[in-house]
Amino acid sequence: MSDAFTTRVLHVSSGSRERVVDLTGDCEEFLREAADGRDGLLNVFVPHATAGVAIMETGAGSDDDLLTALHTLLPADDRWQHRHGSPGHGRDHVLPALVPPHATLPVVDGRLELGTWQSVCLVDTNRDNADRQVRLSFLGR
Repeated sequence: MSDAFTTRVLHVSSGSRERVVDLTGDCEEFLREAADGRDGLLNVFVPHATAGVAIMETGAGSDDDLLTALHTLLPADDRWQHRHGSPGHGRDHVLPALVPPHATLPVVDGRLELGTWQSVCLVDTNRDNADRQVRLSFLGR
C-alpha cells in the first residue's frame, strides 16, 4: 500500500503561446499509483507566479473562450506597472488572482471525482516561460 502522502512533479512544456493544457490524464495516472484504491484528496499546485489551475470543460471551445475572457479582463498592453518581459507581461502576474495556482479535488476509491465534463487544466498566458512544473500531491486515509 502507498504512503498516506505521495507527491510527484510534472514537467509541462506549454510552448511560446498562451495555452490551456489538460492535465486530467496525468492526474489519473498519478492516482493509479499513489491512491491505491483509497479515498483522499488530490492537490494540484503550480509553483509559478504567472500560471494557474482551472477545473473546466475542454475540447468544445471552452479553452479558447477562457483565453478570450482573460484577454478582455487582462489585456496584453502597456497599462501594467510590472513591465519586464514581453509587452503586457504584467498581466500574467495578475492571472493567479483570477485563476488560482492550486486546486484540491476529491478522490474516491482511488479515482478522481470530477463532473462529467470537468478536466484539470494548467492555464498559462506567459509566453516568456515555456517550461512549467505542476506538483501533484495525494493525501489519503
